[in-house]
Amino acid sequence: MDFYAAKARLVVEVDGDIHDSRKPEDAARDSCLHSQGLRVLRVRNDDVLTRLPWVLQSIARLCASGEARSE
Repeated sequence: MDFYAAKARLVVEVDGDIHDSRKPEDAARDSCLHSQGLRVLRVRNDDVLTRLPWVLQSIARLCASGEARSE
């Protein structure tokens, strides 16, 4: 878990290239987190570096809404 917003029960995972070969493990982890009532947002390292406003808007949207999502 890279970041956790407790009030929003939102986990933010910042994934690098290694995660391209770990999709089954990431899906199992997301499922475990969801089963605990947590929401998960996955973003790429490149998105943080090149699309930070979009990443921040995605986090804000999820905090304000209640929807769970892996991107």
